[in-house]
Amino acid sequence: MARSVSAFAPSLVSRSPAFIKPKIRSNAFTCSSLNMAQVGRLTEPAGQMLDKTDVFIFDCDGVIWRGDSVIDGIPETLAKLRAAGKKMYFVTNNSTKSRAGYKKKFDSLGLDVPAEEIFSSSFAAAAYLEQTNFKETGKKVYIVGEVGICEELDLIDVPWIGGPADKDKAPDMGPGGALPHDKDVGAVIVGFDRNINYFKIQTAQLCINENENCEFIATNLDAVTHLTDAQEWAGNGSMVGAIKGCTGVEPTVVGKPSPLMIDYLVDKLGVERSSICMVGDRLDTDVLFGTNNGLQSVLVLSGVTSEEKLLSEENKITPDYYCDSIVDFFAK
Repeated sequence: MARSVSAFAPSLVSRSPAFIKPKIRSNAFTCSSLNMAQVGRLTEPAGQMLDKTDVFIFDCDGVIWRGDSVIDGIPETLAKLRAAGKKMYFVTNNSTKSRAGYKKKFDSLGLDVPAEEIFSSSFAAAAYLEQTNFKETGKKVYIVGEVGICEELDLIDVPWIGGPADKDKAPDMGPGGALPHDKDVGAVIVGFDRNINYFKIQTAQLCINENENCEFIATNLDAVTHLTDAQEWAGNGSMVGAIKGCTGVEPTVVGKPSPLMIDYLVDKLGVERSSICMVGDRLDTDVLFGTNNGLQSVLVLSGVTSEEKLLSEENKITPDYYCDSIVDFFAK
């Protein structure tokens, strides 16, 4: 699992944060009056998608599992895809675990997924720092987030502060109170944090606003996430929004729909983008990740996006096909 992140192409780091803005395809699926005939349901998987796909990229939350429960039929479906010779990668915007942590989760759910097939946004954050030669600056990182980011930075020997250690801290807000901050922080990484507090927000804003050239990095901008299978929970977009709100700074986003991970896979596998299919449950990250990067895309209804939302007139981000879950890839 301690595979170096240096395999990411250096050219990726020159991209502006603007690359995360939606880019709508100009095809028949993006007209203002959307209906089921214009966003095709996956009814003949072999002809519509399987026969022309060599590589599948799966989101995890809402596609493979919900909370700590595997979605029905997933193990069997993954086994069928492997038997058909398809390559698979699992990409999650959830930064709470490192790649090693996600390997343990796959194992605990009875899913036989090799470590090298797993990509997390915590890994993407570390890859971005390595490719921008952050370590050579002699600076450290302040983390708003959980252990996944910490473990990935440890693997590339980038010093960091914050993270879980700050979960119970509170600033002195009495008369004359001020929160000191580390002037050697050169980047603030904001990932999903179930213990976010005012101390962390204030520290992050001081580092970004007062430390020269301090970079603001977000693992993702997901609005909601699946902490349990009972309901949706506020996602990392809420944490990033808090920091953006008090700094006025736009973050560099390294998770989906950023092209960083797909550029790496294309280089590694030597495949055409058109032979890769992104499968996810979110329009604004998963489907956008696919359409912005020249991939096929399939939306599953097993996560946060409803059929009503997908087919609504207001929606302008559309997949090639949609289905209830990836079990439908082998529907009879």
